[in-house]
Amino acid sequence: QVQLVESGGGEVQPGGSLKLSCAVSGSIFSINNMAWYRQAPGKERDMVAVISSGGSTNYADSVKGRFTISRDNAKNMVYLQMNSLKPEDTAVYYCYTVLRVRREFPNYAYWGQGTQVTVSS
Repeated sequence: QVQLVESGGGEVQPGGSLKLSCAVSGSIFSINNMAWYRQAPGKERDMVAVISSGGSTNYADSVKGRFTISRDNAKNMVYLQMNSLKPEDTAVYYCYTVLRVRREFPNYAYWGQGTQVTVSS
């Protein structure tokens, strides 16, 4: 049973910072990509940032230069440092990963339950 548990969400004023964390637990053979997505009310879920197993990163244009994704492979953790937050960053943020539970199994995608980030004055 694989679980993804996010933490670190909350309410912050514009220009502020938050750091999200996601712990991946369970029977895991290997973890491929890890990512953060977000979904604002009435909108689709969009990719915010992704990091490969080798550390390569990619960001949505709207967060480039403000957000940083990182991972700790020893702890099966992924992080999202969010700086210079704007009201339009308000959304539920979801942790996402692609992993293999056993060598002979294919990769599967898993989602966390989401954590609310609200940017408001």
